[in-house]
Amino acid sequence: MGSGQWLMAKRASFRSDSFLDNENVPETGCLSIVVLGASGDLAKKKTFPALFNLYSQGFLTSNDVHIFGYARTKISDDQLRNRIRGCLTSSKEEEVSEFLQLIKYVSGSYDTDEGFQLLDKEISEHEFSKNSVEVSSRRLFYLALPPSVYPSVCRMIKQCCMDKSNLGGWTRIVVEKPFGKDLASAEELSDQIGELFDESQIYRIDHYLGKELVQNLLVIRFANRFFMPLWNRDNIDNVQIVFREDFGTDGRGGYFDEYGIIRDIIQNHLLQVLSLVAMEKPVSLKPEHIRDEKVKVLQSVLPINDEDVVLGQYDGYRDDPTVPDHSNTPTFATVVLHIHNERWEGVPFILKAGKALSSRKAEIRVQFKDVPGDIFKCRKQGRNEIVIRLQPSEAIYMKLAVKQPGLEMSTVQSELDLSYSQRYQNVIIPEAYERLILDTIRGDQQHFVRRDELKAAWEIFTPLLHRIDNGEMKPLAYKPGSRGPAEADELLAKAGYVQTRGYIWIPPTL
Repeated sequence: MGSGQWLMAKRASFRSDSFLDNENVPETGCLSIVVLGASGDLAKKKTFPALFNLYSQGFLTSNDVHIFGYARTKISDDQLRNRIRGCLTSSKEEEVSEFLQLIKYVSGSYDTDEGFQLLDKEISEHEFSKNSVEVSSRRLFYLALPPSVYPSVCRMIKQCCMDKSNLGGWTRIVVEKPFGKDLASAEELSDQIGELFDESQIYRIDHYLGKELVQNLLVIRFANRFFMPLWNRDNIDNVQIVFREDFGTDGRGGYFDEYGIIRDIIQNHLLQVLSLVAMEKPVSLKPEHIRDEKVKVLQSVLPINDEDVVLGQYDGYRDDPTVPDHSNTPTFATVVLHIHNERWEGVPFILKAGKALSSRKAEIRVQFKDVPGDIFKCRKQGRNEIVIRLQPSEAIYMKLAVKQPGLEMSTVQSELDLSYSQRYQNVIIPEAYERLILDTIRGDQQHFVRRDELKAAWEIFTPLLHRIDNGEMKPLAYKPGSRGPAEADELLAKAGYVQTRGYIWIPPTL
């Protein structure tokens, strides 16, 4: 099989293996991808590399795609290409050069017609050079920009860059978080964008939903018989969803101080994971059915009590000259949520995130109740747990008691381990951004945040955030490189989490 045939087979396989119902989504014709904010770090480090990876795997081809960068910076096509080149990883320099030649740059402001009219002219010329009336024209606008300019940019796209030809197709808008700072600002932003585009055209990207192990949650829960009867309050004692970084704000102190760890990580990333862990089985795998169930879970979360929150701020955070001397912004938070429904009544969901901690990881930890009538006296060693390691060293493992090898009848904690680096040695796990961009092209909104889902998430956290913003709740100091404030471990114990003693999971080495 030649390389061209291999790429076509790979693309066909991806389509047939997906869970999408895309009969009404045009898959042919000219595709124009516009990266707004093309000269910024997000575009350089995430968006363009994701597009290149899709190109190198055959999901984008030079026959039907062209990429446009748009920003205020006055640079040439080649200057933008040179900025991007260093972030593209490939052993084939020819492939990199071919991809970069697909990129054209347009300079203009974000709130006036002139630049967007020029952008539309460039896109139209490309479309008419590729298309005929029998096929479709597709335009994807990726806003790698601060949310403050979303309304003006979306207005300009609507006025100047919507496809006005008779070629059919679609226009889709990808917006990055943060989607507002609280419920009121998020709703205002949704209103402004919603006046211009239908919900089916808006893709609110949360890159955690593109992570391989997050996408695996539905399969683990609903394709395995032995998990389904256990996944409830009768068997599960608590669920912990953790995000830890071993570094601080690293030059982003000014930006981070506007938001804090709850807005930056917990309200979006971790809450999205919670909804997938806790949702009911959807009617089907259609995006709207899945998102309906996620919304129901979020709407069932009870208001957060102050006693269920521990905030922290690492020593040295305010030494950053871009951070106010008396900043009340938390760099660490542990929040216990309670879901008021039949499945989860009484089960605490512990969301924990922090910077400048002792390790870097993101994981889901489902802890089961103690074994009744424990004849082996192994309770002190720890409980059964299912751990889903999102990053790094992706893995799913089950902690359980087994007999200690030898002549004595004694128990020890061990694991059943699916470590991806060992089990899937020849498989490259896609980056979240490339998966989500491909989903946008294919019209699959399953892994994007719907407006009512966004509203429900902000309704949970806005009262708490306002209390923090008003200085009613203060973060506790903690040392960089620690586990965070000691009070956070006390809150975990109060919520019922039992720390395993004498056991450490070690990723397998190849």
